[in-house]
Amino acid sequence: MSENFYNEVLIDHNLHPQHLHELPGATCSHSGMNPSCGDEITLHLTVQDGVITDGAYTGVGCTISNASADIMLDLIIGRTKAEAAHLTELFMKMIGGEITDDELAELEEAGALQNIARMPARVKCAVLGWKTLRFLLDEE
Repeated sequence: MSENFYNEVLIDHNLHPQHLHELPGATCSHSGMNPSCGDEITLHLTVQDGVITDGAYTGVGCTISNASADIMLDLIIGRTKAEAAHLTELFMKMIGGEITDDELAELEEAGALQNIARMPARVKCAVLGWKTLRFLLDEE
């Protein structure tokens, strides 16, 4: 993906997040923190019959952590918990630099964060929402 695409996706999701709000009626919530920079988010999901029907996040964070959480929610809302868990594993593989082109395509817009793998100081920012999601999926 071009560097331009990467910048446009991150900027758009940071300036116009669709999922940065409270979620009344959420069936589960969990807070995550990146102690190295102070980013904090609370992920809220509504899960019905094993399907994530809605999601949101609250908190404060940098451009990368906010954009990553917003993109993640776009990707997982409407999917089963198993599908969300699979996408979380693919995202972690991508950040680790170990993803195939076919797997990258499954991540859709989240693939715009692939270059974060080359910025070790920002990896924790990109994975904050995804690690929080992993915890919720394991606990829900």
